[in-house]
Amino acid sequence: MPLTPPALRDPAWPARLAWTVAALALLGPLAAGTEFRPWTLLEPRSLEVTGRFLRSFVPPALAPDFLALVARQTWRTVAIATAGMTLALALAVPLALASTRVLSLSALGGRMPAPPAVVRQALRALLVLLRSVPELVWALVFVRVVGLGPTAGVLAIALTYGGMLGKVYAEILESGELQPTQALLRNGSGRLQAFAYGLLPQNAAELTSYTVYRWECAIRSSVVLGFVGAGGLGQELDNSMKMFAGGEVLTMLGVFLGLVALADRASTALREALS
Repeated sequence: MPLTPPALRDPAWPARLAWTVAALALLGPLAAGTEFRPWTLLEPRSLEVTGRFLRSFVPPALAPDFLALVARQTWRTVAIATAGMTLALALAVPLALASTRVLSLSALGGRMPAPPAVVRQALRALLVLLRSVPELVWALVFVRVVGLGPTAGVLAIALTYGGMLGKVYAEILESGELQPTQALLRNGSGRLQAFAYGLLPQNAAELTSYTVYRWECAIRSSVVLGFVGAGGLGQELDNSMKMFAGGEVLTMLGVFLGLVALADRASTALREALS
């Protein structure tokens, strides 16, 4: 019986087949549990509703007064995202530095003593708490506290993104070359000096790139937060949708797409400048 040429045999196919079967067995119950039925989009009634909804978008609203309103709300959206990120950085940087093991003097000897280890774990738990609560939930809470407006959006972005930034900053700092930082600490440098001269130079590009990416995400989040009364372009978009003003919705969606594209270009240019 002739043997199959080696080039036609795939020794990994049993493992691939097993993983494929396991994935299908897992995805089946998940699709059933979420009632995922995409074919309903192609039903005649669904197509009729979709077509009627899309036809209401034409023509776009281009009245001068409305465009001036959109321009003001767009600027407010960017301001919400930028102010929220600024507060998030003020929260994330100290928490990241305090929870980074390599910057701990008590960890130089090996095993960290119990009190500093407990403090470090408590700070890590605080970062988990901050990023576990979505910014939309924080916005709902702050709308109740401070009322409708951009303040709720700024605080919501600050807390959630503060937790995200602090967690990722700490991981980036601990994944780099640790010997220079440890040498500085052993020779009498303070934590901030060890960070500025040991960790920051080798991780500055990665830290900046992630920060700019999160600012871009904050712009998108600030639009979503407007739907719960946090101000900005999202709030005007919500008002127009409730009034079935499709032309206004189309105009604001176009502005939002342009805003995200500009943020993406700005972040790309900054990353290229730092690389």
